[in-house]
This record gives sequence, structure tokens and C-alpha cells, in this order.
Amino acid sequence: MTGRRKLPREGRHAHLNDLRTFKGVEAWVFDLDNTLYPADTDLFSQINERIGAYVAELLGLDRDAAEVRQKAYYKTYGTTLRGLMMEHDVDPDDFLAKAHDIDYSAVKPNVALQGAIRSLPGKKYIFTNGDRPHAERTAAALGITDLFDDIFDIVAAGLVPKPNRETYDLFLKNTGVSPVRAAMFEDLSQNLTVPHKLGMRTVLVVPPNTRDMFQGDWEMEGDRAPHVDFVTDDLTGFLKAVPKDL
Repeated sequence: MTGRRKLPREGRHAHLNDLRTFKGVEAWVFDLDNTLYPADTDLFSQINERIGAYVAELLGLDRDAAEVRQKAYYKTYGTTLRGLMMEHDVDPDDFLAKAHDIDYSAVKPNVALQGAIRSLPGKKYIFTNGDRPHAERTAAALGITDLFDDIFDIVAAGLVPKPNRETYDLFLKNTGVSPVRAAMFEDLSQNLTVPHKLGMRTVLVVPPNTRDMFQGDWEMEGDRAPHVDFVTDDLTGFLKAVPKDL
């Protein structure tokens, strides 16, 4: 297409829009779960299982009823934790410790991802609705701990989760990141709405081999997600393809 930068082979399938829109980006902001590691690693299913067990024990429910309640809290409050805090006054530290008491052995060092993140100009951040210990353990398993300038977790956010606007505002205040000079990577489309409004470049990370399905669906429906600038099912390939010489 005229005026578009030709993409390297490894990233060619991962993009729709002109990567020159990343010109001037000085801060790279990454969600953690199902973003920095792929969804098929199945780490988050362990967390979901732990949360379900917590809800069942706390409320005296069987697992099916607990799952229904868990989903209702998530839908209403943004996270199950916030729902439990608002309606049952749970101790957030206890909840977070139990929710993230999982086996990280499925997460393997990712040398290609390490190199792709290291090559990005500027600062890098993890911005997660999980807690810092979970983010630190996950980053260590991936071998990317030393690549990030900071981790902004649910505790730093005052236990108010994405996609609440106040959470992004607090992230920007605490880190000094300028949104018009930032890019955000997320696996949940709704968590990119506020970043897009703030002026960030937004990238939705989807499971492998599903990018065409996601993008095609939006195109046929008349661009239902204008807050998503890019869709990729290959985070490493995408980061490699971002031009570093602009």
C-alpha cells in the first residue's frame, strides 16, 4: 500500500495500520496476564481457579454457584476482588496472596521477547490488575525483569482496576508518562478505551492465529473498536517490526 512502511518478514502478518504512528513513543506500557505471555500458557486459568475457590469458601457456595457470583462481581466491579471488598469487606492482601498462589513452571524464558522489548527506545512499564509479587514472578520466569522501569499494580492503583479512568490517571501521575508519547499493549479491548482517549497508541494482543478473525470482524461491522489502533497475535513479531529509526 502506498505510503506504508514495508514490514519485516517476521512481523508482516501482525499489523494493519502504519507503524510510523509509533514515532515519538517514549514509554511502552504492557499489561501482564495473557499479554506478555500467551493465553495458551494457561497461567490465568490457575488464578481463576484460585479465585473461584476463594469465593466458594468465603460465601459457603458450591463451585458452580461461586463461579456465577465471581463473574457477576467481575462484570459489575471490574475485578472479583473489588466486588468482594465492596460487598463482603474482604482483606485484599489475603485475597491477592491466595489468588496468585500458583505454579509458574509453564512460563518459560522467552529470548526473542527479551530482545524485542530491549530494543524499544525509551522506558517500559508493566501495568496490571494483578499484584506486584505476581508480576515479578511472571517477569522473572520470562526473563524480562530487568527490562522494565517499574510495575504499576492493583495495589498502587488503590485497588481500583482498569478500565476505570482514575486508574490510568494515577498510573500517569506516578510514572510521569506522557500519554501522547506512549503505547499500550493489552489483551482486553475495553482496557484500551481510556488509553486511546488519552492519546496513547493502542495494541490489542489476541491469541495466536486469531488476528484475522478479530480484525475482519471489526471491518465487516464498520470498525466497532475505534479505540484499538493495532491488533496482533504475535507480540514479539510486532515489537520487532516497530521502526526504531523514526
